[in-house]
Amino acid sequence: MGECKLDHSVQDVIQKLKSQKEFMPPQLYKGCEAWLQTNPTQLQLNDVFHLLKKYDLASVEEQEQRNKALEGIVYG
Repeated sequence: MGECKLDHSVQDVIQKLKSQKEFMPPQLYKGCEAWLQTNPTQLQLNDVFHLLKKYDLASVEEQEQRNKALEGIVYG
């Protein structure tokens, strides 16, 4: 993912997550929702936001890579 100078709030990430819900595996979506309640760091929020950004436009292979990265962050 490219470097971004913007810090994304929890609310930004929630909105981005909701916008990608129909394209994500249900368990991963639920895991992300629960993770957002755990007081994530700013770096984690930024990383998750960028993994979710344009998720719906990514190829299946790219989505699988993003899923693995999200799982690594969300499930530690």
